[in-house]
Amino acid sequence: MAQPSGIALLPDAGPLITLAYADALDVLILPGWQVRVVDMVQHEVTRNPTPTSRKLAKWLKHKSVQIVSTQTFRIHMQAQAGQPARKKANLGEIAIQETINQMALAQPPQSAVLLFEDHRIASANFYLPDDCLKVSTRAFLTFLQDKGWIDSATDIERRAVLAGRQFSQLRFP
Repeated sequence: MAQPSGIALLPDAGPLITLAYADALDVLILPGWQVRVVDMVQHEVTRNPTPTSRKLAKWLKHKSVQIVSTQTFRIHMQAQAGQPARKKANLGEIAIQETINQMALAQPPQSAVLLFEDHRIASANFYLPDDCLKVSTRAFLTFLQDKGWIDSATDIERRAVLAGRQFSQLRFP
């Protein structure tokens, strides 16, 4: 395994769900980067009973995953209290963007790798500072395979699909 570095790995909900389906969440730790999950994404992947929600809640609790507090989540929770359900789409991405902006403004700026499966994040309208990189789940798994940290990226993808996950075909970058 690689030595820890100043890089933060920020997974969106999609990669967390895919890796949970494949029973491969621990691959997120292999590069030695600090794994950070924004509170809105944590909420998205654990709030409703799904095939992966309990597995994700347990993994997030028992691994060295930093849950990052965001204004996006606080506002969402305040708005939900005593009011009809509000639009929830894209809040995880907004919270990740908020976190990346804060990291870019820190002194010194903090480096991040944004792990995603969503085509909206792949688009140009999701801004990333110079010290940040966005990478699809498939590209991340290929990176791990190329480094020799996993035997087969395809095997993990196959396990997720066989367990019922239909995930993006993006291979970015």
